[in-house]
Amino acid sequence: MFGRVRRWFRQHTLLVDTISVAPFLLLTLGTLLGRIEDGQSGPSFLALVITCALLLPMTLRRTFPMAAFVAVAAVGAVQLGLDVGLIAADFALVVALYTVASLCRPTRAIVALVVVEAGLVLAIVQDPYSGWDDWDAFAAYTFFILLCWVTGLYVKVRRRYFVGLEERAQWLEWERDARAQAAAAEERERIAREMHDVVAHNLSVMVVQAEGATYALDHDPPRAKEALRTVSATGRAALAEVRGILGVLREGGDEEEYEPRPGIEQLDRVADRVRGAGLPVDLVIEGDRRRLATGVELAAHRVVQEALTNTLKHAGPGVSRVRVRVRYGEDSLELRILDDGWGAPAPGEGAQGRGHGLIGMRERVSVYGGSVHAGSRVGGGYEVVASLPLRPVDG
Repeated sequence: MFGRVRRWFRQHTLLVDTISVAPFLLLTLGTLLGRIEDGQSGPSFLALVITCALLLPMTLRRTFPMAAFVAVAAVGAVQLGLDVGLIAADFALVVALYTVASLCRPTRAIVALVVVEAGLVLAIVQDPYSGWDDWDAFAAYTFFILLCWVTGLYVKVRRRYFVGLEERAQWLEWERDARAQAAAAEERERIAREMHDVVAHNLSVMVVQAEGATYALDHDPPRAKEALRTVSATGRAALAEVRGILGVLREGGDEEEYEPRPGIEQLDRVADRVRGAGLPVDLVIEGDRRRLATGVELAAHRVVQEALTNTLKHAGPGVSRVRVRVRYGEDSLELRILDDGWGAPAPGEGAQGRGHGLIGMRERVSVYGGSVHAGSRVGGGYEVVASLPLRPVDG
């Protein structure tokens, strides 16, 4: 909320400066008009004109800071020449000096300071305050002017510092997005390469065997039958390899570890392995269990496995228990993995934010039209929630 308000103020500097000047202008004009009604028309009317001339350029002080300062300084010089004396609106000179110091180059800020100090010396020499020693007045006003000038310089340095922080944060956000896109592209490339090797090789074998069977069908039926058996066996092997690629490409585990194919029924084994590592796991499966598409069950298995693995890696010593809930709904399978630790980075990101576990979850689940959300819980801990559309399989 505060950031949006600040951005709005930055985008509407002319409007904000005009609104800021208006109350002071009205107050000063009201005071001078009161003096005119009391019969002091000569000097008060001139002061009225000088006041308007001093304050009106302040509406452009941030849009054209140097031009506004030059205009105010010129009016101040006219004021000294007409012997009007110091008035409340002369504060505009200090405001213009502050603006130049906070927005312009240091050389211009120094020139503006010299101009204001010279005007102060002339004003005191021309019309010294009664009861004040000239040097006392000069020292007091000089201290105030220098304070505003130094404040302007500090604000400029501080503003550049925050701009640098914003640019760095934006750059880090771009880098994070680029890393995520690169990780997703790399994963798709790896899967495509593996799939190409498997499909191209096995289909080539199947095509050759099918052509041989077609040729031998009339002349050598036993040989044709053997070729067709080879086609069938090759097709089954290709299907098994494709499933293996989709199941273990990222994990890179041994093939026997994934027999039978990972699914909801194998979550007990995952929970047991995590318990063996010293982290208590409560696994609850709710709803009417039914057979689902192999890919959906595999995706659900991988989401739970990845979430538990990252709890072990990143939740910290504060975690005492992990709860895994799998619920069969009417048309979706819901997974919720939550712990009571200190809160982890997004799954797979690790301390440096370079892992791709959450990216892999989303890629895997999105294939089946599902979604994954992960983040810290209110009150502590971390939570991963996934939803997969149910695709029941008969038989």
